[in-house]
Amino acid sequence: MIMTKFATFAAVLGLTASSALAGGYVAPVVDVEPIVVEEEPASSNAGIVIPALLLLGVIAAVASDDDDS
Repeated sequence: MIMTKFATFAAVLGLTASSALAGGYVAPVVDVEPIVVEEEPASSNAGIVIPALLLLGVIAAVASDDDDS
């Protein structure tokens, strides 16, 4: 009688344990969002071009000034 109760208890415990572990281990999925780096558009170096053109204009004005006294 005790052996029958023990066998029944072991069978019930074995069936519930196997159904609880039926799927096995599944690693969690981590969604990683890509990092977006916003780049500034390339400038035309207007900070260098305008002074260079003004300097060329001054040089041209000085060179063309023919003041024969």
